[in-house]
Amino acid sequence: MKQSLALVVGLAVGLSLSSAKAADPVTIQLKWVAQAQFAGYFVAKEKGFYKEAGLDVTIKPGGPDVAPPQVIAGGGADVTVDWMPSALASREKGVPLVNISQTFKRSGLELTCRAETGIKKPADLKGKTLGVWYGGNEYPFLSWMSKLGFKTDGSPGGVKVIKQGFNVDPLLQKQADCVSTMSYNEYWQVVDGGYKPSHLVVFKYEDEGVATLEDGLYVLEKNLKDPAFVAKMAKFVKASMKGWDYAKAHPDEAVKIILAADTTGAKTEKDQKRMMTEIAKLLGDADGKLDVKDYERTVATLMSGGSDPVITKKPEGAYSFTVYEAMKK
Repeated sequence: MKQSLALVVGLAVGLSLSSAKAADPVTIQLKWVAQAQFAGYFVAKEKGFYKEAGLDVTIKPGGPDVAPPQVIAGGGADVTVDWMPSALASREKGVPLVNISQTFKRSGLELTCRAETGIKKPADLKGKTLGVWYGGNEYPFLSWMSKLGFKTDGSPGGVKVIKQGFNVDPLLQKQADCVSTMSYNEYWQVVDGGYKPSHLVVFKYEDEGVATLEDGLYVLEKNLKDPAFVAKMAKFVKASMKGWDYAKAHPDEAVKIILAADTTGAKTEKDQKRMMTEIAKLLGDADGKLDVKDYERTVATLMSGGSDPVITKKPEGAYSFTVYEAMKK
């Protein structure tokens, strides 16, 4: 009896070990902190979509002191969420990132202005003070100003640029006429700061023709030569897309999952519900396939930043459909 019990226990332990072994580990580095911007990944983990795909996924939140390209280059992640300007700049500087899937089809980047300044159309920005994010986010702005023929050095006939932090204080304190916002985040900080939408004028970079691709999934080029890695990423992307579909269909549940994942406790349900609603508008098709035309527009925008372009030459091999094709098998 003792022998058979030991045998059963041994078999059970063996099975649990083999099933644990069977789960492929994947670490994803996010571009920012845990929030609805990354709902698909948290939902896929919480709802067991990754587990069903045979994956054991670790989600690493980002923050102001986290540079996703550096994390993945140092072996701290298998895949990272990044904006294409950052990824292509990193590639040119020697970190060979490759886009394997494009989560966001549309850009959420905007310039939000106080209507009381008299700004109604892009031409009215002339002579105004504008808050701009740097660290790679300034390039669509510089391209737009170049298109409008406005200098950004504060000289007459141009615009005055102030480097904006991770807040909208320059607009709330009337130090700037306009500030950079994301449709799903900082715009609502302006509204919460006391401005009604009717008191604001918003220019969406997407509408101005200078938008660059934002959240996509990137891996190191060398890893795509490994069929096992490609197969693992195909499972990861497919399960992540399932997570995004679920998050879109069940926004309230997705927000609860996000709030549970936020270790800082800084997020509120109201904020995250608004963010989830706006994020859903930016998502592309459920297959996550990169549109080459959007890629080419992004490259053209990044190369037209005047004397300080984010990239100096057209990248080669910066995206791959290898994982997408493996997903379809």
